[in-house]
Amino acid sequence: MIIPCIDLMGGKVVQLVQGREKALEGGSPLEMLERFAAFPQIQVIDLDAAMGRGSNDDLVELLASRAVARIGGGVRSPERARLLIEQGAHRVIVGTAAFDRSLLKEIADAVNPERLIIALDSKSGKVVVKGWQESTAFTAEQVIRQLEPYCSGFLCTYVDKEGMMQGTDLDWFRRLRAATKHELTAAGGITTQEEIGELRKLEIHAALGMAIYTGKLSLETLAQL
Repeated sequence: MIIPCIDLMGGKVVQLVQGREKALEGGSPLEMLERFAAFPQIQVIDLDAAMGRGSNDDLVELLASRAVARIGGGVRSPERARLLIEQGAHRVIVGTAAFDRSLLKEIADAVNPERLIIALDSKSGKVVVKGWQESTAFTAEQVIRQLEPYCSGFLCTYVDKEGMMQGTDLDWFRRLRAATKHELTAAGGITTQEEIGELRKLEIHAALGMAIYTGKLSLETLAQL
């Protein structure tokens, strides 16, 4: 499955390079929803909430009510996760909070592990948290199996190539696929149909951002894959 991404910052749809530098702005959230209407799901990330500098709650709620959406960014309490589900989120993505095991259990209990996706974002080989601003001491491969009871899938972003249009690291995704039978979604640098094809062979979904916002990959072509 191909999942277009809507990343929100300051009330706008944006694309960042490696989670830091804003590279471009998209259309309004509703314009982007219309552009992505041919796809079964979208992914919505509130970047301000992820970085702890505000939120885009109204836009998140609007998108959750109008599309089958997996939503993340700043989900650090069971109350927040439950609210997103009540607002219409199909599934909730948890990143930083996943590494506080008692908190993760509370969140999973609040919404049911079937509705939870854990973000395992990797930079320079290590999992990064707090909007990719803080590095941990472990790799995604080391922790993925321990986290399986709390979720139904993992969103794995190869941050080193995020937004750079230079391709992704398929070997990393192969290692992750070997480490878990849970659903996997790949993100970060996916630029070509060939990469999407390789991920599909591994039964890994592809979350796409920069490649579709720049027109490198055609939405019309992707919708037919």
